[in-house]
Amino acid sequence: MKSAVMSALVAGLSLAASCVGAQTGEPEWPEYRGPARTGAAVAKGLPTAWSETSNIVWKTPVHGRGWSTPVVYGQRLWLTTATEDGKAMSVLCLDRQSGKVLLDKVLFQPASPGDFNPTNSWASPSPVAGRGRVVVHFGTHGTACFDNKTLAQLWQRTDLNCDHMVGPGSSPLLVGDRLFLTYDGTDTQRTYCLNLTSGATVWTADRTGGPAASVAFDRRKCFNTPVLAGYQGKQQLICQAAMGVFAYDPATGQEIWRVRHGGYSNASRTLVDAERVYVSTGFDSSHMLAIRLGGSGDVTATHVAWELDRGMPSKPSPILLGDRILVIADSGTLTCLEAATGKAVYKERLTGTYSSSPILADGRIYLFSEQGRGYVLDPGPEFKVIAESELPEGCMASPVAVGKTLFVRTKAAVYRIETK
Repeated sequence: MKSAVMSALVAGLSLAASCVGAQTGEPEWPEYRGPARTGAAVAKGLPTAWSETSNIVWKTPVHGRGWSTPVVYGQRLWLTTATEDGKAMSVLCLDRQSGKVLLDKVLFQPASPGDFNPTNSWASPSPVAGRGRVVVHFGTHGTACFDNKTLAQLWQRTDLNCDHMVGPGSSPLLVGDRLFLTYDGTDTQRTYCLNLTSGATVWTADRTGGPAASVAFDRRKCFNTPVLAGYQGKQQLICQAAMGVFAYDPATGQEIWRVRHGGYSNASRTLVDAERVYVSTGFDSSHMLAIRLGGSGDVTATHVAWELDRGMPSKPSPILLGDRILVIADSGTLTCLEAATGKAVYKERLTGTYSSSPILADGRIYLFSEQGRGYVLDPGPEFKVIAESELPEGCMASPVAVGKTLFVRTKAAVYRIETK
């Protein structure tokens, strides 16, 4: 492996090891982008090929419709699902070794859940885990916290609301005892910070000014998951929104800076490195912006390092490969970029359409299409397919890599995949 690629992998894996998954007693895969919140994993010995009849340890059917990525905490997997009409929203807990269902509980039963987009579900937000607890989130319909050992429900909130219009999509972020939730709907746009232990509200941050009055109501929504960025020894909470991206002080909710853009319905998660944050602006014409950290107030004119307007994702999240970024567009265009300049290293077209985000694990990239095609790619600066495999139902959730195992949730089941 070339030295640049090795450096990228070491950096990604070292970051993952220093984060939540490496701490004794904490979850190995605490959220849908893994322990480093970037899609990087410390897994080793993963399979490169699988099918319904090969390298499958177990397969557990999941009722209903739900796109949430499972989290792995000790010997348990947590995920959510819902009925097709959205009138019953459930949490599931599976045994990691056997796939046995340990908990299947209906949490919320809204009489009129509204509508959802055909590419969405009523259970798209992924759980988040830490400090012995697992939080499941259904957007405006409710949030609940469980004890990972006893499976007991500890608290729930149903009073934090917005009009998602096409169903919920933002996953929670957990940092220590602070839980961050995004509510960017057609009617209101804000971030909440809750106390993990009690579920009580710590602070609320409304978007500065909100979308302009001239912006159509259906372009005021966003489905992004917040992320932390470090700058000059301090943390910044980066929150994508319709028409802009905002940085807050995670302790107080005070706004630090903001950048305006014209996107909406953005679901692709913000990516961060030591110098910049990388955001996809959303639907119609998805752009990617690289924003230099630093500054205060409106930094649209001063801190946008580069911008691209073709082949960028609206739903899948990008992944960092050292000094490069890999993005898969919803349509299947795979682009490798120089992080510093946005210059394309390569651009290829993969089969199918994509909602699932790629992960970097065991020196390879794993990527799954909505139709069930699983790609294993070389993370180097040249496009190289290592292997391709199929699962029948297709994937909306992102893959999980823990130990020697891939956990893959399709539209109908969860698979434990290992080399036999």
